[in-house]
Parts: sequence; C-alpha cells; structure tokens
Amino acid sequence: MSGRDESVLIGGPERRGILIVDHDPSWSTRYESECSRIVDALGDRVLRIDHIGSTSVPGLAAKPIIDIDLSVADPDDETAYVPNLEHAGYVLRVREPGHRMLRSPARDVHVHVCALGSEWEMRHLLFRDWLRRNDDDRHLYESVKRDLSGRAWEDTNDYADAKTDVIVEILARANSALGQGNDFG
Repeated sequence: MSGRDESVLIGGPERRGILIVDHDPSWSTRYESECSRIVDALGDRVLRIDHIGSTSVPGLAAKPIIDIDLSVADPDDETAYVPNLEHAGYVLRVREPGHRMLRSPARDVHVHVCALGSEWEMRHLLFRDWLRRNDDDRHLYESVKRDLSGRAWEDTNDYADAKTDVIVEILARANSALGQGNDFG
C-alpha cells in the first residue's frame, strides 16, 4: 500500500502499469503546446514555466508523460489558478503544502504548481539540468527506472517513491558540482 495520505491524492491511489519508452523528440513539441495552453489560461500569473522530468532530457528513456513546472505567486491559493487550469482541461490530482499537480484527462501531461524560487522548483530544475549534461548519471537513472518499471506497483506513486534513493544520490553529485563552481544550469 502506498505511504501517501489519500487526502493528498484527489481520487485516491491508482494502480497502473509503468511503461518506459525510448526518448521521443516530439515530447518537446508537446511541451510547447501545453505551455501555450497554460499561459493562455493564466496570463501573467505564470511567473515561470519549464519542461521538467525525464521527457525534458534528450536521450533519456521515460514514461511518455510530459511534466511541467509552473511557478506561481502562491501555490496554496488555488483560487488564483486552479479554476482557469480546469477550464483549460486539466484536473486537480495532488494537493500538498506548496505543491499542486494537475493533469490532462488522458494522464499524459502533469502540471506541477509551486512557488517561484521554491525548493521544489530548484530541485527539479537542478536534476533536469544535471541529467542533460552528465551521461553517467543519465544512464544510471534510466537503468533504475527500467528495472523498477518491470515490477508490479500497488500505486503508481510507489514507483516514484522507489526512485528516491537514486535521485538523492544524483542530486548530491549535482549540488557538489554546483558548489565547486561548475556551470551546468
């Protein structure tokens, strides 16, 4: 059973197979389309928007789900953006302090809402940028994802949680390189 509080997951846990596919160059085009849709819905309430997650890393195999980081003034103020995103076709799925996740009905786009400059935003951008530049860690991460995708998961979030150790390990190397003055962001 998933360790997540069911009140965080709107609609409760979901059991779905995990499919990892080779990188698809069309993912960046899909991101651009979704980005336009979000900006059209929110206008200047979009403080920053980025393609994150594995589909944003050229050469990295991934679940064919576009992850988008949307930075707003206050992610806990749902009235400022959720109704507009719902009107644009997204559905609220996750409610956590400082983070919301909405997704497309087809579940192939996840919009992660956080605060500009937040730890959530910075961690995801650092991880993406590091994987774009570090072949060894990109291959390590892909290997772990492929291994984990072959297992049966009670909830798809359990798969995400199972990647935590390797993500922490990779982020430690990225932070160390950043601390040494390497420019990779």
